[in-house]
Amino acid sequence: MTRSFRALLIRDLKLAARVGGSGVMGLIFFLMIVTLIPFALGPDLNLLSRIGPAILWIAALLATLIGLDRLFQADQEDGSLELLRLSPAPLELIVLAKVTAYWLTTGLPLAIATPLFGLLVALSPEGMLAMVVTLLVGTPALTFIGAVGAALTASLRRGGLILAILVLPFMIPTLIFGVSAANAAVGGTVPFATPFLILIALTLISAVVGTAGTAAALRSAE
Repeated sequence: MTRSFRALLIRDLKLAARVGGSGVMGLIFFLMIVTLIPFALGPDLNLLSRIGPAILWIAALLATLIGLDRLFQADQEDGSLELLRLSPAPLELIVLAKVTAYWLTTGLPLAIATPLFGLLVALSPEGMLAMVVTLLVGTPALTFIGAVGAALTASLRRGGLILAILVLPFMIPTLIFGVSAANAAVGGTVPFATPFLILIALTLISAVVGTAGTAAALRSAE
């Protein structure tokens, strides 16, 4: 099982590196949002610093959706998904490998690039560190939730909008506690540990429920 997981993970990482795709587009989209909002709000650094975590989290959520509709759609189109269904490896393991590869090429770069983008919204060093930590913990939850929608819309030609409509309501709790944890780290009214532990719990729940739900959605499409 470990060998199958590693082989599929490496395959998806190589495909992502070969075609570019969602990881680069996600970073560009992330940069566009974080750049445009300060222009709209004006040169009030105190305001930018206060709402900076919310801006970065919203940008990360939307950037995660870029290319998520292709998570299973490309394999559906070329027949690879059918072969994966027929392989001895459990479908849940295949889903876990593909979602992990997607997060490594999309969510992880967003978290790593956050300190650079944090400069655009006047975040303090403590705020940048908090954003990196919360995005590292929270973006996997967004990816696992989105994977369920990607599986449900895999057979649709233009499923990106439907995917967003399906999964955005379920991503809101992760967004709320991610922003709350980042704000708490820079002097909020609640301790940092409280929303951060809830964020960890949401990610763990999303990993279990998202993996099982995605596998069930792929089986129902057979």
